[in-house]
Amino acid sequence: MGHKLHTVAGISVTFALAACTVGPDFVRPDAALPKRWFTIGSAAAPASAGSSAAVHEPVDPAWWQAFHDATLTSLVRRLADANLDVQTATVRLAESRFQRGAVASARLPSLNGSARYQRENLSDVSAKGSLIDRLLGSPNSTISSAKPTDLFTSGFDASWELDLWGHVRRQVEAADAQVQSSEEQRRDALLSSLAETARDYIQLRGTQTLIRIANDNLKIERDILQLTQTRQQKGLTTSLDVENAAAQVEAVRAQLPSLEQQEAQQINALSFLLDLPPDALRGELATGKQVVPRPARVPIGIPSELARRRPDIRAAEARLHTATANIGVAVAEFYPSIQLNGSVGFDALKVASQLTASAIPTSFGPSISMPIFEGGRLKATLQLRKAQQVEAAIAYHRTVLEAWHEVVNALVAYRTERQRSARLARQVEHLRQALSLARDRYNDGVTEFTTVLDTARTLLQAEQDHAQSTTNISTNLVQLYKALGGGWELTYPGAPPEAPINAQGASTAKKPT
Repeated sequence: MGHKLHTVAGISVTFALAACTVGPDFVRPDAALPKRWFTIGSAAAPASAGSSAAVHEPVDPAWWQAFHDATLTSLVRRLADANLDVQTATVRLAESRFQRGAVASARLPSLNGSARYQRENLSDVSAKGSLIDRLLGSPNSTISSAKPTDLFTSGFDASWELDLWGHVRRQVEAADAQVQSSEEQRRDALLSSLAETARDYIQLRGTQTLIRIANDNLKIERDILQLTQTRQQKGLTTSLDVENAAAQVEAVRAQLPSLEQQEAQQINALSFLLDLPPDALRGELATGKQVVPRPARVPIGIPSELARRRPDIRAAEARLHTATANIGVAVAEFYPSIQLNGSVGFDALKVASQLTASAIPTSFGPSISMPIFEGGRLKATLQLRKAQQVEAAIAYHRTVLEAWHEVVNALVAYRTERQRSARLARQVEHLRQALSLARDRYNDGVTEFTTVLDTARTLLQAEQDHAQSTTNISTNLVQLYKALGGGWELTYPGAPPEAPINAQGASTAKKPT
């Protein structure tokens, strides 16, 4: 027995020294990003726009704090624990780790145990001759009763496939890359949920601002209506002016129901993101000021960091790694498979006799199998894996290029919208002065009422445009941080595979806040 163990160890060492890993080794692709953002020189708006400068500084992972809004920060901190997309991605990450463990198990020997009890009771014919001999009265047909026989069998079977060509190692490598891809997909789900939460919250505050503007203008229109009614009573104007003023009041009031509908939908959207029933956040979000970001500096990092920071780029790189490792798996299929097999058994008619030397049969020996004819399956599989690697390389390049475009477009959108907002703010100030003058001149009988009416309509539209532009500035800044991969992109830990699952199927592992 000891001699056999030494033989096994010697063969194993010999095969291990001769082992190699076939197929190409993965080389991290070059993202081919520039050293500087070419739009950064034009990213600053004029000083009168209250602009903030884009600078080559590290992106703040907690970018939502740039809005200085306590309610938004509270929503974001609750998101990682509550969001269903993040929970689903967390479970998928655990699944990929379990799959990796199943693949890695092939590197170790397999050992199976078995035990069987069998009781045999031979027939008289089997024991004392054939039935024909007995019927003919042959001398060999003496009838006697055979005694039952007990047979106890137990043992162990072991097998170990020697990974001489790296077949299993490449499979484990591909599984590791798949785990990495799942981790990045979970980060991407969190990043997308963060951006969606911020956008929905900012748009909600923008809608509430539009409601406030409508109510403020409704008060102005009612004052104008009262002015026309007073002038009519004095005989200074006609009913036409009164009716036009009343129609304008109703036109402003008609805007409120649709705005209130948008407000309710946006509150419900935020509730859904936090796994809450509809209208659950109304008490918390019913009132609030419009989000107006005015950071003095907007850190955007450098382009070369984008490939490290954006989870979708890292996930595409991991998929390329998986495709490269699968080529090695396909190449290894062409080589012989060598397996060491051994078994130890215990066979005896009595349980107590199983441990005797004569009752212990053993066997050991290697086996080899080699593909001879597969009908072109192996070659087709190898070509398929190579084509999949090319596809993954193209997908990686596309992901990087899309990310680059997203950052540049977000920078331009943020810069131009701030310029537009500054000009709209000046328009609103001019129109307010114009409306005040028009009302005074109308009251003095110098100006027609249509001038007052048109100025009031123009002011309402300008105030709404300015409020919407202010909202767009904030959402464009969110889009910029999302495009830059801002968030818990590197500090968000992976949930352990053994993390318990609650009744809803979600991992209960703690998330950062």
